[in-house]
Amino acid sequence: MVTIDTAAGPLLAFLLAYLLGAIPFGILLTRLTGAGDLRKIGSGNIGATNVLRTGRKGLAAATLLLDLFKGTAAVLLAEHFVPGTAQLAAIAALLGHMFPVWLRFAGGKGVATFMGLVLAFAILGDLHWVAPLSYALVWIGLLAVTRISSLAGMSAGLSAPIAAALLGRYDLALMFLGLALLVWWKHRDNLRRLLAGTEPRIGAAKHG
Repeated sequence: MVTIDTAAGPLLAFLLAYLLGAIPFGILLTRLTGAGDLRKIGSGNIGATNVLRTGRKGLAAATLLLDLFKGTAAVLLAEHFVPGTAQLAAIAALLGHMFPVWLRFAGGKGVATFMGLVLAFAILGDLHWVAPLSYALVWIGLLAVTRISSLAGMSAGLSAPIAAALLGRYDLALMFLGLALLVWWKHRDNLRRLLAGTEPRIGAAKHG
């Protein structure tokens, strides 16, 4: 039976993870460094790919790493303070990044944060390190070969449930599949351009 006492911990973990995930590092960094309002640059997306369009490679790298590690931190902190809530926190962190309340729920596409979640489960010992490594290799490898950020990101997202399933963690595979579908849904405009053959490559055009 669910009571106020039994629900308080998971609710706290969810809120903590959501708020951490909702920190818009791309916007904060570009504003602090005078690079402008990220939502008025390029595609208007708040992720690292759009930060790169400001010409600040260092800022783009910092945005990617911070978006990644906020996902990791959200899961680890939630599991530390409220054991057994890691999966709930992972869902909340990605939702926070994609739908931050203070940006009217218009957030990022989740690729970096998703990798941070996979990394968190490896740190907790719930997954072998091959899972986050596979994510990174698919992401970086496809990006290097195709220079299409969306294709690399969506493919990396799909690697997470596949890796979890191959490692025998079918519970995580199912959760990761749901998160991967969210990542694909956030990339729906990119997917349409990919199918039409009009998706730009890094440095070519201003789509997100």
